Amino acid sequence: MEQIEGIKGRYRLIGGSSPLPEITREQARGLEKRLNEKGHSFKSYVGMRYGHPLIEETLREILEAGLREAVAIPMAPFRSRASTGAYIEEVNRALKELGGELRITFVEGWHIHPLFTRAVRERIEEGLKEFSPEAGKRIHLIFSAHSLPKSVIETDRYVKDMEEGVKKVLEGMRAFPWRIAFQSKGRGPEEWIGPEVESVLAGLSEKGVREALIVPIGFVSDHIEILYDIDVLFQEKARSLGMVLKRTRSLNASGRFIEALASAVEQNLQKG
Repeated sequence: MEQIEGIKGRYRLIGGSSPLPEITREQARGLEKRLNEKGHSFKSYVGMRYGHPLIEETLREILEAGLREAVAIPMAPFRSRASTGAYIEEVNRALKELGGELRITFVEGWHIHPLFTRAVRERIEEGLKEFSPEAGKRIHLIFSAHSLPKSVIETDRYVKDMEEGVKKVLEGMRAFPWRIAFQSKGRGPEEWIGPEVESVLAGLSEKGVREALIVPIGFVSDHIEILYDIDVLFQEKARSLGMVLKRTRSLNASGRFIEALASAVEQNLQKG
């Protein structure tokens, strides 16, 4: 009960609800429009694991529409059994239960797609402008992604994907000191991957760093992990350390990100 009240409190602080469902629908509409502009014939659908429309509901709608082929995009750049894998597993489970004949291919591994990394790089360049020119010379970048249990990612590409994506983003930029960190870990006795963003901030503060820009590269939309964990919790931590912490804007349904997804879908189609 206490945990539920705590979660309700977080949502109250970000406006009472998550913008994620509407952002996801906007991304789907934008992707459909861009692909069809490029000569394809797509209709977009949204399916979620923990909210409506559920993946199973969406698959039923697709089958009832008489469609026989689908391209599914888990909206997470880094591959893991706990992230992209969980969506793929749920799609396959639901399709089997529905008994429909639908050929589904999955778009994965777009963490190093040039348009995706360019979109992130542009957000960083935009974020750097929020600092004064003098402070801009001292900024440290913190790239963050969702923490996962160590037991889950032992045989995953999750951390490797993140490292690859960060390095691709930094190519062509002027040199900045940077760190990778993880956030929003779950409760329970399991050991989760780190370092945590809070500990990275504390470590930087001990070294005299006073300005940092956090780049939530593992997230592509505004939701509670962005609007509460970063904009509230990490901001409070930074202030307590005498630091100025800013973050890059989420990609959401930006034109560059939609173009990256459209290109990734086309590459998927070429593979057959």
